[in-house]
Amino acid sequence: MDSLTQVVLGSAVGYAVLGNKIGRKAALWGAALGTLPDLDVFIPYGGPVEAFTYHRSFSHSLIVHLLISPLIVWLILKIHAGMQVHKARWFWLVFLCLSTHALLDSFTVYGTQLLWPLSDYPFAISNMFIVDPLYTVPLLFGAACTLLPKITATRAYKINTTMLTLSSVYLCSSLILKAIIDNKVSTALSDKQIHANNFISTPAPLTTLLWRIVIMSDGLYYVGYASVFDEPNEVTFNAYNTDPLLINEISNEWGVKRLQWFTKGFYNIRQQQNKVILSDLRMGMECYYVFNFVVGEKTDSGVSVGDYEKISQRANLSSISKIWDRIWNPDVNLASPLANNGCIKGM
Repeated sequence: MDSLTQVVLGSAVGYAVLGNKIGRKAALWGAALGTLPDLDVFIPYGGPVEAFTYHRSFSHSLIVHLLISPLIVWLILKIHAGMQVHKARWFWLVFLCLSTHALLDSFTVYGTQLLWPLSDYPFAISNMFIVDPLYTVPLLFGAACTLLPKITATRAYKINTTMLTLSSVYLCSSLILKAIIDNKVSTALSDKQIHANNFISTPAPLTTLLWRIVIMSDGLYYVGYASVFDEPNEVTFNAYNTDPLLINEISNEWGVKRLQWFTKGFYNIRQQQNKVILSDLRMGMECYYVFNFVVGEKTDSGVSVGDYEKISQRANLSSISKIWDRIWNPDVNLASPLANNGCIKGM
């Protein structure tokens, strides 16, 4: 999730655990701990693929959080001498602020290695978009109330707990909506006789009422949108070509295999000029994917391994304004007009 959400979630959790004992300090420490795992973005992992796939690994591991929490508590109590009486609660504040950060990230589509080092599997439930105001605003309101001097500690504690509960209910509701959407998509695929090797649903930007669907098939992938108000026959898909044969000669390269694993098979292979590009289909939209890597170079003698340069594509903000309309009207088309004309630019 975005940094603001993680900060206010940490603040809310911290205050819920210890706010009735030590007041605003609990909210401030919670906010700091809530953003701590994401500091791994400053670690030089050695390359674009490494940075992409090692982010949210050890720093987001529940096992690491459990082991490091006593050390952080020891440091905090060195700063706040005299709070030894709350040592047990400090442990829960630290562990819960760190672990809820990781768990919330696992609800997005990116991939969070919750069990590192026992397993490097990137958990990605994909029931939340990385920015969702309906989740964040209640937490922000609760955090603000804990810091306002005119609000009593008792009232601030009640407001914060209520807002934390409200945001948690919203998060749980997204799991229900995802199950509904997946059922509609399964029915639509069957009705349209589309063979799906696998498919994934993830919320559209800023809402859980509209979901983006990616279906992997043989030599094709489909992208569509489904509203919670759609009937299965109103769910439509656009088909796009992918050319996995382009990476046959470099299929054993670590970088290629690592990207295939991390994307869980939801990737597109295409050639642009002499570059072979792998795009993660889970994040972004056609022609505007967030993560694109040059995995190969096409020459007269075949395909050699590329430099894995990460290619940025400017987000298509014009479709954002259509999202609200698409929730209610299945005839609204969110497909990019560039999709059939070659998408990767700026190389």
